[in-house]
Amino acid sequence: MAQLVLASASPRRRELLAQLGLRIAVRPVSVPEGARHGESAADYARRIALEKARAGAAVSADLPVLGADTDVVLDGEILGKPSSRRHGIDMLLRLSGRTHQVYSAVAIVHEDRRAVRLSVTEVSFGTLSAGQAEAYWASGEPADKAGAYGIQGLGAAFVREIHGSYSGVVGLPLYETCELLREFGIDVFALAPSQR
Repeated sequence: MAQLVLASASPRRRELLAQLGLRIAVRPVSVPEGARHGESAADYARRIALEKARAGAAVSADLPVLGADTDVVLDGEILGKPSSRRHGIDMLLRLSGRTHQVYSAVAIVHEDRRAVRLSVTEVSFGTLSAGQAEAYWASGEPADKAGAYGIQGLGAAFVREIHGSYSGVVGLPLYETCELLREFGIDVFALAPSQR
């Protein structure tokens, strides 16, 4: 029996929660994305994570519902997912030789309770050539990833340094997630083997 509902279709988030030994029900939701005028990257990530959790709770009220949002931010601009090959390659070349931030928010909603946590990680890329960016795009990996790269895959070859949460860059900051889960009565370290 599930202990938690994941309001996301992300296989990476599902894998990270499984890594904690949790039994989850996956119920993807769709919420409108796009920053509001004057909204900071931090506020945007928290808002979208909470909206996803609320949307999931509207159809799964029996269990705590987890929503998450992960954004790549360069010079204060949320890069989002690439809309085309050219857009993805341009993003990668903008990240080349620079440090960007990854804002990863997680929210849980259950009954009349809600809580949100945010992780901010600095990621520094080495210098990429246009050929490397094009070859990486051709691999298919970056097409559905914020910032056009996946640190858990081939994209890790571009990462020179990271300060913060690796799992947050993948898509779900596990430290903050475990903090929230404890608030909602789920302690991953107290789960018996039969509950995993």
